[in-house]
Amino acid sequence: MIGAATDRFPQSARDGHRAEPVEIWKARNFIDEHSDEELSLTKVASAVNSSANHLSEKFKQVTGVNFVDYVAHTRFKKACMLLRDVDLRISEIAFAVGFQSLSQFNRVFKKLSGKSPTQFRAIHKKAREGHWSPGKKKQQPIFRKNA
Repeated sequence: MIGAATDRFPQSARDGHRAEPVEIWKARNFIDEHSDEELSLTKVASAVNSSANHLSEKFKQVTGVNFVDYVAHTRFKKACMLLRDVDLRISEIAFAVGFQSLSQFNRVFKKLSGKSPTQFRAIHKKAREGHWSPGKKKQQPIFRKNA
């Protein structure tokens, strides 16, 4: 599920294997480290000693993704991990990963995964309990007749 949402982001925006300008590398690291805080383009630009306009243009040019979408995707990935592994309430997860409102979190989550956070959690909870992968049919038990 994350894979489909992640595929929309160019390789350079996902894993940093391609060379990128230092200021973009620093900006992405700053976003990753501070995504649970309120982030603005101005705040990130200041952290990497750049103007907001310059950073915005360069960020989009290098990563293929605008600043707002990159921040939302970073928070989305962290939320997915928490929804799978932790029994926190969905509202607690939304605020813990940096979303400013539950409605914003739900809207972004649905846009990126195609499912609500509740649906996502339910699918992955069943997968953990039943040892089946989301999207695959649960295998039927095989019963043998005693000969």
